[in-house]
Amino acid sequence: MFSLGSRLAAFCLALVLAAPLWVPRAHAGAYEAELPANLATTPDMCALLPCTEVFPGATHFSPRKGQPPYVEAYDNDSAQKKLLGYVMLSTDITDTPAYSGKPVVTLIGMDTQGRFVGMKVLKHSEPILLLGIPESALINFNNQYIGKSVTDTIEVGPSRPDENVIGVDAISGATVTVVAQNQVVMASGSAVARQTGIIAPTVREQPRFVTTGQTYDWAQLVKMGAVQQLLVKPEQVGLPRGPEPFIEMWFGDLNQPDVGRSLLGKNSFESLRSRLKEGESAMFVIKTGGQESFKGSGFVRGGIFDRVQVKQGADSFTFRDLDSLNLYGLEAAGAPRYTESSIFIIRSQAFSAAYPWKFAFLGNRVDRATGHRSFAVFESKYWLPADLLEGGRPKVQEPDAPWVRIWKSQALPISLFALLLIAVTVVYAFRERLTRLSTHKNKWPVNGFKYSFWAISMAWVGFGLMAQPSITQVLTWFHSILFQWTWSLFLSDPFIFLFWIFIIVTVFLFGRGLFCGWMCPFGSLQESIYKIARLVGLGRFQTKLPQKWHDRLKWLKYAVFFALLAVSMFSMGMAEKLAEVEPFKTTFLVGVMNRAWPYGLFVAAILGVSIFIERPYCKYICPLGASLAMPSTFRWFGLKRKQDCNSCKACAVGCGAQAIDADGRIDHRECLHCLDCMVLYTDVKGCPPLAKERKRREKDGLEITPIGANGYFIPIHPDTSFEAQISAKAANGPDPRMPTEPVAPFHKAGESRLRWIMLEVRDHLWPWSTEGWHSQRALQVAGFSLAVAATVAWVMAALGHLSSGAIIGWWFGWSVYEVLIRLSGRRYVKDGVWWRGNYRAASVMDMMSYVGFKNLLIGAALFLALKTLGLLIL
Repeated sequence: MFSLGSRLAAFCLALVLAAPLWVPRAHAGAYEAELPANLATTPDMCALLPCTEVFPGATHFSPRKGQPPYVEAYDNDSAQKKLLGYVMLSTDITDTPAYSGKPVVTLIGMDTQGRFVGMKVLKHSEPILLLGIPESALINFNNQYIGKSVTDTIEVGPSRPDENVIGVDAISGATVTVVAQNQVVMASGSAVARQTGIIAPTVREQPRFVTTGQTYDWAQLVKMGAVQQLLVKPEQVGLPRGPEPFIEMWFGDLNQPDVGRSLLGKNSFESLRSRLKEGESAMFVIKTGGQESFKGSGFVRGGIFDRVQVKQGADSFTFRDLDSLNLYGLEAAGAPRYTESSIFIIRSQAFSAAYPWKFAFLGNRVDRATGHRSFAVFESKYWLPADLLEGGRPKVQEPDAPWVRIWKSQALPISLFALLLIAVTVVYAFRERLTRLSTHKNKWPVNGFKYSFWAISMAWVGFGLMAQPSITQVLTWFHSILFQWTWSLFLSDPFIFLFWIFIIVTVFLFGRGLFCGWMCPFGSLQESIYKIARLVGLGRFQTKLPQKWHDRLKWLKYAVFFALLAVSMFSMGMAEKLAEVEPFKTTFLVGVMNRAWPYGLFVAAILGVSIFIERPYCKYICPLGASLAMPSTFRWFGLKRKQDCNSCKACAVGCGAQAIDADGRIDHRECLHCLDCMVLYTDVKGCPPLAKERKRREKDGLEITPIGANGYFIPIHPDTSFEAQISAKAANGPDPRMPTEPVAPFHKAGESRLRWIMLEVRDHLWPWSTEGWHSQRALQVAGFSLAVAATVAWVMAALGHLSSGAIIGWWFGWSVYEVLIRLSGRRYVKDGVWWRGNYRAASVMDMMSYVGFKNLLIGAALFLALKTLGLLIL
């Protein structure tokens, strides 16, 4: 029969497990909203979009004009109409991705003075704004720009009046999203403001060329960087991969005399120079491959080259038919054949051939899953070689990237946070010294540090910095590694970025317990509630679930993790919804009072259970903990055990994580590193085997020697073995110093180091074995068949006949079979650091962790290699 405390705790735990099912479905709003199919091309943009909502007072809007395009807003459509300002669609100007890897499509209104007057998010793909954070938060963020000028320096974070920086408040928990949105708003406003004269053009010093009269062939021009390539592949715009590029172009400067004469020939170059006015510059473009035209449909309609731009700094230069001259031929020896060509003239004084610039091809990318078209820009950088310019290249000071500005603006708290993480790691590294200073009655040498870190984690890291790691970050990073890794986006949230470095390092050094047990804000909150409840007299109601129920329920968190991972492969939005099983957003990021009542009830239920059960969420539900537990199988350094631990239950009885089994072994996937067992390990009064030996020595008047590294008293006489202190019952039992029984693979015994390494590689790549063939022949044959099929799948992916989703599915299927194959034959894994040969028998979870982690690394390496070579359909 369960005690009253057990029944109460079980009821509360059932409430916790059911609470996520009560969460109401949120209205999607702009999340993945459907946009008009012809939005990117229609001249009358405001016939399709609510322009009046972003420009109050305007009743009439012009067709799209300019490059990049914008719309003029008027007070009426009469002859005396007054220009009020401009409306722009962000994706007409920039495709800056947000955290999801897709842009936030925003409609922006700006008056004739450059002040923002309205903004509306039309579409976004940020799952965190779907449930975790209300979409109204993004609306409120955008509203901060109203009344501010495009000429202001606006950054996410605190204002810095001494630097003329105006700060806008971030959205807690969505830092990366708002940093990207700030870039979108300011880039869009600046692009239109420069076209309309609100922002004065930049004046750059014109170049002074070094002229030697030397003639270069095409290969020399390419090698020195005077000619550059811009290649766009079909898969980059969502089309099936093929042998032909979507478009291949070559371009270069025609202002430098030696380069210009080499490309055009002397007569043509002199003719070109005679047609250029002072301050004007020229460049050439040729198309050498692909069916796409760089002239585009706009050139046919109105003499506008709407597919190509030149960008220099914050300035963009576009071309009309009057800015284009015929290119009749290239004189450089070895020049490629081309099907389309032009000489473009840049007539702005803001452009200077001495400074770096970019040639940009503007197009549409098709989402192969939905058919939706989105704006895309493909760019190639260009800068004349230094030896062709008098005095070399001018010094150019590029503005700091947004993530750099964030790190600089928060340098002090970031430094303190980094020091905190280092301090935790160092303190834990010296855990054995601290535990030797402690006893089962006085654990303050350990708990003084641990409780301090809990308090800092809850108050400062959780509620202050809102830097609670989440399973959604694991899913996002996983997808980013496979599909589109962008360092700048992840660096935009410095506290989470540093936290994950700490987590990754410590998980492989010590296991998940250092983060989960010492630094997780929500875990610390649960543990604190449990400790405080004991202090106020509720200890008699506190209990543990019966071990058999604990051993069943602990697998639930792994099921939750794998379910979220599987769902995320099909829909990150749905995975984000299901990730509400985490109470972190409600507790730290958004706040209980700012969310619907089921979210608050969920948090209250978890914390209520925490009064009676130690860390229930960590032990049974947390998908983040499950994701960290799997690599914890291969932690380098574990907690110490002694032979007598297999018969003495003192540590197991006091283990709040219930991570010590009947044989005294510690499951490091479940251990939360409270270090109570380490305190007992050297406590001569608290550890029963040590207490027994101490009493014997005191009775016999023998010396009480210190405790050795093996957990026993150092023998009084050097020739005395410490095994004499081990009880007969313990000596005949299993060795609790290893999570499972030690195994010595016979095929590696006595081999040389080189041979051992070769066998090690074979072990990881070749799962079949003679033992498995004799015991599970049918499974082995099936494994061979699936291995061939998986190999064919990778080859098909490399040939462009299989999508990334399909290859992930095949690789997952192979991993499942590999677990079964290895369990039937090579049923062992390595314990501790990888270069040692400490093998042990593998449980099912050991093998799942090993195969899953190994194949994730191999698959990611193959995936990235194919993607780098352009051989994978994304």
